[in-house]
Amino acid sequence: MSPRPRAVVLHGATADRPDEVDTLVQAEMVADILRRSGWIVRIVATGLDLSALDRLLTPRPDAVFNLVEALGGDGRLGHLVPGVLEHLGIPFTGASAATLFATTLKPMTKALLRGAGLPTPDWIAPDGTAWHSDAFDRMIVKAAAEDASLGIDSGSVVPAASAAAEVARRAARHGGDWFAEAYIDGREFNVGLLEDESGPRVLPIAEILFVDYPEDRPRIVDYEAKWIEDSFAYNNTPRQFDLPPTDAPLLAELGELARRAFTLFGLRGYGRVDFRVDAEGRPWILEINANPGLSPDAGFAAAATRAGLAMDDVVRQIVHIASRKEAQAAA
Repeated sequence: MSPRPRAVVLHGATADRPDEVDTLVQAEMVADILRRSGWIVRIVATGLDLSALDRLLTPRPDAVFNLVEALGGDGRLGHLVPGVLEHLGIPFTGASAATLFATTLKPMTKALLRGAGLPTPDWIAPDGTAWHSDAFDRMIVKAAAEDASLGIDSGSVVPAASAAAEVARRAARHGGDWFAEAYIDGREFNVGLLEDESGPRVLPIAEILFVDYPEDRPRIVDYEAKWIEDSFAYNNTPRQFDLPPTDAPLLAELGELARRAFTLFGLRGYGRVDFRVDAEGRPWILEINANPGLSPDAGFAAAATRAGLAMDDVVRQIVHIASRKEAQAAA
């Protein structure tokens, strides 16, 4: 009888923010699924001391399910963990170090999208370099290297003329690099992708609705909408899969753009691409989410369920793709 395979579910979360708690929920869920699938599983937390990873991963696992989004609460460092795993030669799920680096630094992501001819809103980089036209009168100010909508609130959308000053204010208040992106006042869509033997498969596409939003409140998925459960934004931004037949051409375009982005950035196993669609029906790529959240109430899980997939199937497929690509690389 062959020995049971060993897996480590690796994360860098603490319990001091709702988005970090969500990562801990994901770790337990993934571990339970792998155990049901016959794996011997350990959940391991890592931090800024990456020299400890070699010890933490002893005995050497057959695979690591990588849920590390940040180290020490800093999203700019998340790519370091897959870099160490690549150095150690341990198979792991999700994106490579290079892919996580490129998709975490949002101005870099946008420059690569623009260079590949993929639509992304104009922006002002942290160094003040502008890819900005007069076509937009408002901009949204964001952290340059954080996900989970950290630092985004209803005051993040400002007149274009005030964007550079707001970038400086938020950098002084919160630290780190900030940038400004043209605000697309329109519809918002999430496109999840799950890779199989033939490439990335587009899951059912969801639109995020902004229900009963007052006229003076920007229609954005900010930190409150994602994480503060008793807030107005959290309870008034449902996702909707039942879209009208007239949206079919738009959904096909969103799916094709998402596939192109998945390939451009070398995502692996799974991913999510977030879009805004303007009043003329033109789609704009906001973010490339490598290793998107898998918690039961997250958008990726909802799309997988809509596609008729159980999360057990999703997790097993993600691990399968990681193992297959590791074997291909070693051949």
